[in-house]
Amino acid sequence: SYLAKHRLTHTGERPYRCTECGKAFRQSSNLIQHQRTHTGERPYTCGLCGKSFCQNSHLAKHRRTHTGERPYRCGDCGKSFRQSANLLEHRHTHTGERPYRCAQTTPKPYRCTECGKTFGQSSNLIEHQRTHTGERPFTCGQCEKSFSRSSTLAEHLRTHTGEKPYACSVCARAFSRSSTLTEHRRTHTGETPYACPECGKTFGRTSNLVKHLRTHTGEKPYGCGRCGKTFSLSSNLVKHERTHTGEKPFSCGQCGKRFKKKTHLASHQRTHTGERPYRCGECGKAFGQSSTLIEHQRTHT
Repeated sequence: SYLAKHRLTHTGERPYRCTECGKAFRQSSNLIQHQRTHTGERPYTCGLCGKSFCQNSHLAKHRRTHTGERPYRCGDCGKSFRQSANLLEHRHTHTGERPYRCAQTTPKPYRCTECGKTFGQSSNLIEHQRTHTGERPFTCGQCEKSFSRSSTLAEHLRTHTGEKPYACSVCARAFSRSSTLTEHRRTHTGETPYACPECGKTFGRTSNLVKHLRTHTGEKPYGCGRCGKTFSLSSNLVKHERTHTGEKPFSCGQCGKRFKKKTHLASHQRTHTGERPYRCGECGKAFGQSSTLIEHQRTHT
């Protein structure tokens, strides 16, 4: 059987095909592992923290975060690593090798017949084609939601498990997505790489830049289905819709009184705590609400 498996490396034959997405494999074990990207199954569980994985090799890597084991040692400087991939990257510092080529200059032989876009790898073309077909072969076993990419399903599964594998090295806050960690790090570094082309104001997140741009364009993409009023922010639409539904989602933990807005709840809670954060600059008198301070200030003018 080992010889039969080896021969497939020469023939290129992939006899084991996934019935969900059509991807083919040389070995049945690889197909079984792949099918877990569709089912969400994670049969390998860490006995120390309960975290589960779809592959035994992933569990082995994870265990090293508990044991501190670093089995991959550099032959040049002796530095050791938990994962072989990290050792390979480190070796480039000794060899001077630069294996990562700019995507702009790399040949892209795989072309989409729908829109003409080209890709460097056939797998990227297959993922792209789903934007045309609408195919979503990766389904969550918890809620039946489906996705066009296995990586997107993996991110979604964390909403069920609560897993947050990306931790900030500065404050230890953890996130379910690497992109969210990247954005969070900017709160420590102060980096604001996204600049408004109209006024030059910069932002740490692209989403904040998109919201800001609407102050220039006047765009209001969020419309109320009841009265047609439009808003530049989805959060403002949600607040507005409560004027129609009467919903009061913010409840006081002291007396149970409910409010439509979080700011109204905060003002109300001061009647319980006695907090008076609004102070008059003329006489020093303090108030629980900003509106009361404004009324008071008129006694000075």
